[in-house]
Amino acid sequence: MIPPLDRAAIEAAVVRPGGLWRSVDVVPEAGSTNSDLAERSREGAPEGTVLATEHQTAGRGRLGRGFTTPPRVALTFSLLVRPKVPTDRLGWVSPMLGVAAVAAVRGRAGVKAALKWPNDVLVPGELRSEPGQADGKLAGILAEADFSSPDAVGVVVGMGLNVSQGRDGLPVETATSLRAEGVTGVGREELLLAVLAEFEERYEAWLATSGDAEACGLADEYREMCVTIGRRVRVHLPGDRAVEGTVSGVDDQARLLLSGPAGERALNVGDVVHVRPGS
Repeated sequence: MIPPLDRAAIEAAVVRPGGLWRSVDVVPEAGSTNSDLAERSREGAPEGTVLATEHQTAGRGRLGRGFTTPPRVALTFSLLVRPKVPTDRLGWVSPMLGVAAVAAVRGRAGVKAALKWPNDVLVPGELRSEPGQADGKLAGILAEADFSSPDAVGVVVGMGLNVSQGRDGLPVETATSLRAEGVTGVGREELLLAVLAEFEERYEAWLATSGDAEACGLADEYREMCVTIGRRVRVHLPGDRAVEGTVSGVDDQARLLLSGPAGERALNVGDVVHVRPGS
């Protein structure tokens, strides 16, 4: 039986004087932790608020996609930060959580996770537990900004990380979980503590440079983890549009640099599909 998250133990481990985290709340069920925490942000919740749920029933992904997870099989949570940095640098908060998640999964579970732009956590096909498999999506991340208080802009960023699902319990063939990758004995609580610690370390360094991802090393760390760079991709954009090209890099605002027949363009939103050779 999968144990519930122990809110008191998590809070005791991460909330400390001078640290980022202020409170951790664990609810039995939530439609969307992002939506619920965004509402708390509008009501004045402080930076460092974390909301986790045992069962998310109406999660939201990019481009308006919805998804659900069975109770206790995934690590589903959102966090709130209020970074005092230039607005054009806020786009790094979401990739920052992706970097933190990859570092935590690599360190705690031993899985060779990577990032697909902008911030899906995946296990590349060539590194998966069985040969010949395609990339497997391990986690998705979504961020949204709250400008209701201009003096304290809030950024809510949430993640759903597949932990205990077997292959037959995953929603789509392109998904994977730690269990499906052969990992046992690593629980959601341990992973949450690791992700929060990795995020806090990078967030404090980023704030110290006024949100300059190049200066604090976050941009280089993201690029090292991002397997989209160098790949040929198809990017689905809002409005049922799509563009194709080869990814030449990620710029200092976390935008995807896509090279195609019309030259290079920078994209700040889109759903990326890695195109296999010959497809």
